[in-house]
Amino acid sequence: MQRFAAGDMGAFDTLYGRHELAVWRFVYRSVKVQAVADDLLQDVWFAVARNAGGYQATAKFRTWLFTLARNRLVDHIRTAKPHASLDANGDDERSLADTLAADSGFGPVRQLQSREQAAALIAAVEQLPFDQREAFLLQAEGDLSVQEIAQATGVNFETAKSRLRYARASLRQHLKEFA
Repeated sequence: MQRFAAGDMGAFDTLYGRHELAVWRFVYRSVKVQAVADDLLQDVWFAVARNAGGYQATAKFRTWLFTLARNRLVDHIRTAKPHASLDANGDDERSLADTLAADSGFGPVRQLQSREQAAALIAAVEQLPFDQREAFLLQAEGDLSVQEIAQATGVNFETAKSRLRYARASLRQHLKEFA
């Protein structure tokens, strides 16, 4: 990021290539609509470019990036109407459950079981309260530590840790039939 701030455009390409998919998955699984996730992702990367000159390496770049993504997400949620489920996208694209399921190298029974498990996971994540879902997705999709989640969400370490603990407990309860 510091190289990009100093004018190295190749550094931006490296950052984008390294972090784009994880940020998109975090945003997508929060808003549940691909077009909205795409727009928010674009806003995040515009913010990265706009704020490059003021970037200070006080935390990992990934933490700073996911903080930007979270802020864009919170702004969107404050102003947007609720959207359909992750699997109710209504177009010809594969559902998220299908993309999480086992690939065609497995037999049909295993694919069906995997698809059912993926759908159950999506439903369980959607049922989490926003704060718990956010913390869980920051860790699962952003690979952020508890301390980084606390920084990104503006809460103390214990609160972030508690949100993750409650999210995991709730997911375990919802998914116990698959254990």
